[in-house]
Amino acid sequence: MDFASNITVSALFQQTLVGLSRTTILFIVASGLSLILGVLRIPNVAHGSLYMIGAFIMYSVNLFFGGGQAGFWMAVLLSPVAVALISLAVERGLFQHLYEREHLMLLLFTFSITLVFGDLVKMIWGSDYRSVDLPAAFQGFFTVFGFPFPRYNLLLIIIGPVVASGLWFLTNKTRIGKIARAAAVDREMVGAIGINVSLIFAAVFVIGCFLAGLGGALVAPTQNIRQGMDHAIIIEAFLIVIMGGLGNIWGALLGALIFGLTDSIGVLVLPQFAIVFPYVVVVIALLFCPKGLLKSTW
Repeated sequence: MDFASNITVSALFQQTLVGLSRTTILFIVASGLSLILGVLRIPNVAHGSLYMIGAFIMYSVNLFFGGGQAGFWMAVLLSPVAVALISLAVERGLFQHLYEREHLMLLLFTFSITLVFGDLVKMIWGSDYRSVDLPAAFQGFFTVFGFPFPRYNLLLIIIGPVVASGLWFLTNKTRIGKIARAAAVDREMVGAIGINVSLIFAAVFVIGCFLAGLGGALVAPTQNIRQGMDHAIIIEAFLIVIMGGLGNIWGALLGALIFGLTDSIGVLVLPQFAIVFPYVVVVIALLFCPKGLLKSTW
């Protein structure tokens, strides 16, 4: 089989750009999971469900405002906020009573939340596929170095580094970020000096889930919105967090970049086995760097 015949400069460049735009979605979701896992020590399997809910809310809000430019941006802004409010209710009502439990119990608990969210989505939106139309400003193509590239994908590529920089500033330069990092290392000591660790945990959980909702909102115009879209993303997000280094924002970005690019280029090189490429790279990376590509920061 002649694989090289499928690889041209144009095809390789376009697939690279596609991989970069996919990297943004993977990074946004994985970075939120990394925050929750790093600070709260909760393997939040329900993170993928919040991503799915964000996509469905994006559809509903966009429809409510009549679509177009205004509807699209209102949906992008309100969807992650709605997911954050849902996560706050879950955290205050349930999670705050379970932080000291064993990881296996937390894993099973978050899995049960996934089942509940799945049924709620089916009750509210049904089983049919939904879709979000892009506003006119993001339809069509840009010409990048002489090659056509979708405008919306270019927007996604720009958003990724912006979110990464914002998260780095939040975790390293703000008071809540510094307290969260300290609480991840020694919760008892942080509580002993008079800081309400429970509220810090709630804030971190909400921020992480906000990112899941943002990822769902941004991916909605690029694919069908459906039940089950949470399953693949949560597996990929966990792999990216582990490969990049627990709690390391730049590690999550690097892991998402590797995962996104190998996935998109794999489609070009060997389409029938493309799904395997990113997982092979993750295995190789963990064989040589079992603690992650970059240093764990928690």
